[in-house]
Amino acid sequence: MGVFVFLPLILPLTALPIARLAEQHLHPRTAARLLTAVAVILAVCSTVCLCLLVVVGTAQLPGNPLPDSWSDPEVRAAVPGDEIAGKLSIVALAGVVTAWAVALFRDRRYRTRAHRALAGLGTSSEVAVLGDDSPYAYALPGSSARGASRTGRILVSTGMLAALTDTERHALLAHERAHLHGHHHRLLLLVRLAACANPLLRPLRGVVGYCTERWADEEAARATGDRRTTARAVGKAALVASRGVAGGRVFSGLAAFAEAGPVPRRVAALLGPVPPAHGWPSALTRAGVAALVAAAGTAASTLSALNATVGLFLVLRGVGLG
Repeated sequence: MGVFVFLPLILPLTALPIARLAEQHLHPRTAARLLTAVAVILAVCSTVCLCLLVVVGTAQLPGNPLPDSWSDPEVRAAVPGDEIAGKLSIVALAGVVTAWAVALFRDRRYRTRAHRALAGLGTSSEVAVLGDDSPYAYALPGSSARGASRTGRILVSTGMLAALTDTERHALLAHERAHLHGHHHRLLLLVRLAACANPLLRPLRGVVGYCTERWADEEAARATGDRRTTARAVGKAALVASRGVAGGRVFSGLAAFAEAGPVPRRVAALLGPVPPAHGWPSALTRAGVAALVAAAGTAASTLSALNATVGLFLVLRGVGLG
């Protein structure tokens, strides 16, 4: 196993260069999916190696539930600095599991509360217009709770609708509908869980959030057929929302699903040309080099985790047979 067990813990650093460059050189749909996949793979590899270290660390504790043969010196020798690394990994893995539980609990709680509040209002249409002077609009993901919509709902306040023209309202609703149809909440949740598994992946949260907003912006521009109107709707909605109470009292928790990103950059992108739907930066460009580095880091992390797993399995098997 050796030092390979530690590599997946630091290899997420290889994904950081592509994070910023992807949002500039790739279609936001491609960038969001790519970065989420990279984050998930790196987080899984990092967690697997933490689990392997926990096995070594737990074997050193008195009264541990593992077989006595697993505390053999040969097992501890499989990990450099086993005394420190093994025990620290126990604390780290406990922190990861706790962070996952909190994130999943909050995600479910926000959805359940919002759907229950909507059920109490007696509205069942896809777009729920709420009588609230506070300007806000949210895409509420579906929920399996009783009485909830499984396909998701769009929540928009009368305060937000009053601030926009008819064409801008159309763009706003198309934007929120794109969030639902693209299942952006799943990407955001996955990258949030990945960041809980390894702090080095936290920068990807903001980038994926920005890419999902840009993705929804492009879908809204395509639906309306007017990029300038969509840009105006995005800017105006952000401006009036910043002056009000974010989401009102009942739906304030839905801010967990909102990753608005830098609005001026989104508006500037909408005023520019349509990004190519299919394309990949040349290997000779900065984005191409960063993509190769991220791919190499992801592959190395996967191979290191696999190597460490097989190595520890063979060591434990040899000790058990001995």
